[in-house]
Amino acid sequence: MMPSPWVQRWSHLIVPGGRVLDVACGSGRHVRWFAERGHPVTAVDRDVEATRPLHAVAEVVNADIEGGPWPLGDRHFDAIVVTNYLWRPLLPVLLGRLAVGGVLLYETFADGQATVGRPGNPDFLLRTGELLDIAAGLHVVGYENGFLDGPPRFVQRLAAVQAHFSGERPVRYPLAPAPAFQGGAEGG
Repeated sequence: MMPSPWVQRWSHLIVPGGRVLDVACGSGRHVRWFAERGHPVTAVDRDVEATRPLHAVAEVVNADIEGGPWPLGDRHFDAIVVTNYLWRPLLPVLLGRLAVGGVLLYETFADGQATVGRPGNPDFLLRTGELLDIAAGLHVVGYENGFLDGPPRFVQRLAAVQAHFSGERPVRYPLAPAPAFQGGAEGG
């Protein structure tokens, strides 16, 4: 499975070589993607079989993060990635583990999803604007709440930074990655 286009789009905000936490990582599409880009990755999921292949590329922590204690203590991360997962009691823990300058990339199902598929339980669907409420205190760089085709789904997604004060000049969070150097001589 390919990484989420949302995660790909905003990953340039993560400091090069920054520590990435993938919460409820499943089979690890984002774990692999970030590891391939030089990030040390910690993968958390309760499914031992699904995460077994990830040991070669990441630190894997198998834990029930809904029914047990937070397994990573007070460790902080330069990015926290959550896709297709929502457990509201965990949200304050995740926000508390985001390093200064760290990036929260969150994408999951939203109100309306029950009309097109699973999940249908409102406990696992974000309410309109809920990610913005959760990210209060972070610098929101990107946010969407709407419908996507292929497969049909209602989603809410957020890219936000645990901002830090840099003096009198505001921090610039680019909305697109810097263009790659293409080579060749500069015009003159």
